Amino acid sequence: MGGRRMTGDATSAEADPYVPKHGDPAYGVDRYDLDLTYKAAGNHLSGRAHLTLTTERETDAIAIDLHALRVTKVEVSGATVKRWAHRASRLTLRFDASVPAGTVLSVSISYAGTPQTVPGPDGRAGWEELADGVIVASQPHGAPSWFPCNDRAADKATYRISVTTDAAYTVVANGTLTSRRKVGRGTEWTYAMDEPMAPYLATVQIGRYETTELSASPVPVRVMHPARLKSAVAEAFSDQVRMIEVFADLFGPYPFTQYAVVVTDDDLEIPLESQAMSTFGSNHCSRSWEAQRLIAHELSHQWFGNSVTAAQWRDIWLHEGFACYAEWLWSEAAGISTVDEQAAIHHARLAAEPEDLVVGAPGPKDMFDDRVYKRGALTLHALRCDVGDDAFFAILRDWVARHRGGVVTTAQFEALCDRTAGRRLGELFEAWLRNEALPPLPTRRA
Repeated sequence: MGGRRMTGDATSAEADPYVPKHGDPAYGVDRYDLDLTYKAAGNHLSGRAHLTLTTERETDAIAIDLHALRVTKVEVSGATVKRWAHRASRLTLRFDASVPAGTVLSVSISYAGTPQTVPGPDGRAGWEELADGVIVASQPHGAPSWFPCNDRAADKATYRISVTTDAAYTVVANGTLTSRRKVGRGTEWTYAMDEPMAPYLATVQIGRYETTELSASPVPVRVMHPARLKSAVAEAFSDQVRMIEVFADLFGPYPFTQYAVVVTDDDLEIPLESQAMSTFGSNHCSRSWEAQRLIAHELSHQWFGNSVTAAQWRDIWLHEGFACYAEWLWSEAAGISTVDEQAAIHHARLAAEPEDLVVGAPGPKDMFDDRVYKRGALTLHALRCDVGDDAFFAILRDWVARHRGGVVTTAQFEALCDRTAGRRLGELFEAWLRNEALPPLPTRRA
């Protein structure tokens, strides 16, 4: 705004209309330090979260998202808090005077209770008990179910996550395991994620797991799974290393220092990606194409969605369309079917569906509609058919390299495509992303 200072009101700020009443654009978090204790008996979580944050505009209050759990103590340095209140999943801190933009604050929050999933327009998300353990699936609005955060995809930070729980369980969180030590009758697991991460991608997985390390991988790969599934996991994930190699060749180097896969003892309706990790149910341990495409899909999100993250949920096709297209690329690399064949199959299926959705702005209730995924992938195929393979894969690699660890918009992607192609491609994107009518099946130039 040309350097003009603005006054913010955290109680009314709207960070993203697709996830209303989440996130506060008045500040950005630089780092989260989370010290958690979890008791499986009774599903009880207690924690102390330390947030280092910087105000992005002048403001007399900030809001921090925390759902259902009870706040017991708040400490702030860098400004004086006149009062704080925790209502309707928002912890509001009001200062005794307006805080200038660029002010660094240190906020420590102690809290406890029984974690509950967070409701939203597309369903519930967040901390969830399994038959024996925990899964955290926060996309798109579930992060406040287990830690205080600025719950907006555009607000990336680094993390230290420490969890103490019963010694019988393995804890898996984002990033590198930096320490594991006995604490009383339990075990404390500490992980560090030093690459910027959106809150919805932060996760904790707790279960009775053993670890299998995959060999000959360009990055360390660990698979955590119940002992009973060891053989099934080895078979189902036998192509995991090759997938990483194929995607690194097509999209650029894998963006994190390691990759973890968690396979729960429970069946899961769908797998999920989180930063440097993917989680699958026991029902996904199969060599079927349905299972293999999902393994490829979640891996590809490490590039598209996790490293390069849409700033607003309306642009979710930048995650899901790209991951769906990665499935088709893996299908071709694995000798199952070509990308052209996959495109034809899914175009025909879309042609039989209602044409009442705009991929570039699907609305909060439809942002995970399968048409966003498949038509998003077809958008990329249309781009590839138009500009040719060399330019297309140059665009993908440049996109990842330019925006690693950052947030992006569809407009930025279109601008990159225009620059690479040396001409405007607006009609292509208008037809595929901003019109309801399904364009004809893209075909490659002879």
